[in-house]
Amino acid sequence: MHIVLLDAKTLGDDLDLCVLEQFGTLTSYETTSPEETLERIQIADIIITNKVVITANMMEETPRLKLICIAATGMNNVDLDAAAYKGIEVKNVAGYSTKSVVQHTFAMALYLLEQMAYYDTMVKNAVWSDSGLFTDVSRPFFEISGKKWGIIGFGTIGQEVAKIATAFGAEVAYHSTSGNNLHHAYPHKSLEFILKDCDIISIHAPLNDDTRDLINEFNLSYIKEDAILLNLGRGGIINETDLSFELERKRFYAGLDVLVQEPITLEHPLMSIKHKERLLITPHMAWASIEARKKLLEGIVNNIQTFRQNR
Repeated sequence: MHIVLLDAKTLGDDLDLCVLEQFGTLTSYETTSPEETLERIQIADIIITNKVVITANMMEETPRLKLICIAATGMNNVDLDAAAYKGIEVKNVAGYSTKSVVQHTFAMALYLLEQMAYYDTMVKNAVWSDSGLFTDVSRPFFEISGKKWGIIGFGTIGQEVAKIATAFGAEVAYHSTSGNNLHHAYPHKSLEFILKDCDIISIHAPLNDDTRDLINEFNLSYIKEDAILLNLGRGGIINETDLSFELERKRFYAGLDVLVQEPITLEHPLMSIKHKERLLITPHMAWASIEARKKLLEGIVNNIQTFRQNR
């Protein structure tokens, strides 16, 4: 079999992809543009893609194609209806990144809560050295304990965040974006309540018709001063233009690991806000601890093995 990996660079340079060679000839590309995709997959029996889009028209032109392995949980980059019609199996990998995303949630929260950027800079700029004091408390920071933590989206990741936030001493409430996930030990609250009442708000929801622009100019004003808003779900859940305006208008903090367009453009309004200390952006990396990426590769291998056994 001929296996084509379309975007190996998204898996990192520290994974041993040779494990895939046990299934046949492996052709690996660091990245693949939409214009390059069809040519590269025409001889493939198996495609491995993280974010490269596979369309119905491409499937029509790949007669050998039998399996598409998505190196992620989300499957929106493959035309699933077309694959089913053509008899092409599509397999994703679920659950590999939960611990990594949960950890990154707290890394972002603590970075903003403890004013880490400010204190790191003042030490490295010799402000502390020149002060003559053994400590510096020139900018207040806070504890998670005693804070109200609101979670938007209460799937596996949201529930794990709730457990750890509770262990820190936070009072947890959540909002189900579907309106169906209501049977948990934590109280379910309206979105308005979460935004108005909570000190830390983290988003762990998918992007769909219910969540697109869920946080926008009409409800961003609900957020309390000094509160923290985190998005580790999907870009597009927060309207980023509205967020950039509100961050200039009012003192609260935002941490984003996901954006509508990735990578972020230099012209993006969030890149030019004056109050940069109110914003933390990481490059869609919450999912990508080395442990998570190893689990992802193992999941891809297992999917190919299962496919071969069932043929």
